[in-house]
Amino acid sequence: MKLEVVILAAGQGTRMRSALPKVLHPLAKRPLLAHVLDSARALMPVRIHVVIGHGSEKVRDALDDTNIVWVMQEEQLGTGHAVLQAMPGVDADSTVLILYGDVPLLRSGTLQDLVDNAPALLTAELDDPHGYGRVLRDSGDQLLGVVEHKDATEEQRGVNEINTGVLAYPAQLLADYLPRVGNANSQGEYYLPDVLSMAVKEGRCVAALRANEPSEVMGINDRVQLAEAETVYRRRAAEELMIAGVSLADPSRIDIRGRLHCDRDVFIDVNCVFEGKVSLGEGVRIGANCVLRDCSIAAGTEVHPMSHIDGSELGRDCSVGPYARLRPGTVLADGARIGNFVETKKAVIGQGSKVNHLSYIGDAELGTGVNIGAGTITCNYDGVSKHKTSLGDGVFVGSNSTLVAPLEVGNGGFVGAGSTVTRDVPDSALGVARAKQRNIDGWQTPKQRAENDNNPGRGD
Repeated sequence: MKLEVVILAAGQGTRMRSALPKVLHPLAKRPLLAHVLDSARALMPVRIHVVIGHGSEKVRDALDDTNIVWVMQEEQLGTGHAVLQAMPGVDADSTVLILYGDVPLLRSGTLQDLVDNAPALLTAELDDPHGYGRVLRDSGDQLLGVVEHKDATEEQRGVNEINTGVLAYPAQLLADYLPRVGNANSQGEYYLPDVLSMAVKEGRCVAALRANEPSEVMGINDRVQLAEAETVYRRRAAEELMIAGVSLADPSRIDIRGRLHCDRDVFIDVNCVFEGKVSLGEGVRIGANCVLRDCSIAAGTEVHPMSHIDGSELGRDCSVGPYARLRPGTVLADGARIGNFVETKKAVIGQGSKVNHLSYIGDAELGTGVNIGAGTITCNYDGVSKHKTSLGDGVFVGSNSTLVAPLEVGNGGFVGAGSTVTRDVPDSALGVARAKQRNIDGWQTPKQRAENDNNPGRGD
């Protein structure tokens, strides 16, 4: 039977105390709803319906996708009412999986088990179930129904098994039961779990599957719970990395805010942040306090502490940092070295080339075996346009040089230290562009001259 997913994301989330819709608050730098969509898509449904209400335009702008069917819930009258809004777009012969935009930690395997046992409800055992609907079972452990906390008796409130609201249900049954759900309860709302009681009363067997980890069903209602979810997400990600052969200096001090792929024997030191799509080859070492975003790093390369790498591609056996910043468009060939306090942007650094200290290399292409001295900068911007600097194989640039683009230095070319180079340097030539040195005898510092001005007889 084909699967359709309905995600409820219409709530305002008043306890977040924010103008941002609750489902757009970030977990690992991605909206809560994006995580729910990931779990849903892993099941390969034919359609995903997202029910929106409060801040609907913001939600659609942030997550609009051709594979999402957006459903508007003008009035928030309960979960049963919300699902009912989506049912006209659901095929009658499908299974419907109902998820929540503020429950981002559900594993796809848990959801698949639920779908396979439909009609089925996902439950969880909590030490403190206060505020949650309770799951009622008979003496044979079969589901009888769900009662909301405010409507429960004292005896029922003693039950620790709670309703997560996540369920898989045949579309035909939902279409039959939902219009019959009433709102005779303390909230005056149409509760989705009432369809469970209806099925039981008709003699249908409804499975109630307990989640393996209570954290899977954690709902986000305030920023405290959001922080707790971040901790769970971080722990999960760290465990997956270590199982895959990655060594972490401290599993509690790594932040993965995107997708991180690592080959075996990678080492990651403390307080590193990974954003976007990052790939680390075999044996890569990442030093403490680094930020890596949308980059790939080949085997054997080491990134030293305090370095930022963004939109860059690093070859094998490179060395970067400490305190280096590689901006988008940077490409390092095998064996290239970028040292401390070096910034690159849209720069191709050839095999074995070195930019070791205190330099800026932007809009540039360096051949193999190039050496850039400390304090060198490429002047790539004239106030209107960007221009390119090209350095051939084996070029040596002395310290404190200024390379004014557009500029080309040929293979084996040299640039003398302290030069401001504005013209091309031919192959194997030395370019020197600096003022002729003058030595002034008897030079006095400004302080000495001031003293002499106040004492005219002195020094005559």
